Amino acid sequence: MATFRIIAWRDIPASVEAQDAQEQVTVPLSERFQALIDTVAMRTGAHEDDSYLEAWGTSDGERPGSARDVGAAVAAELEARFAEFTARSLGSA
Repeated sequence: MATFRIIAWRDIPASVEAQDAQEQVTVPLSERFQALIDTVAMRTGAHEDDSYLEAWGTSDGERPGSARDVGAAVAAELEARFAEFTARSLGSA
């Protein structure tokens, strides 16, 4: 069993951290997620003040498997949902 944490700005994920009894891994998402974060921050003016830093958060979960496998699986699921994150984020910016 492994626990995982999704690191996100607003609701846009940036990376996945996973941990089990043997190891801890961090899986960064592709650069397009950071580009989306930057675009939304610029459009909303969040890049100009502390609201950018305050918008970072986490969500936690747990799944069967090793930290490496769980981290990779969660990251792959988030990557597959990129269009959804884009539509939702740019629609609200």
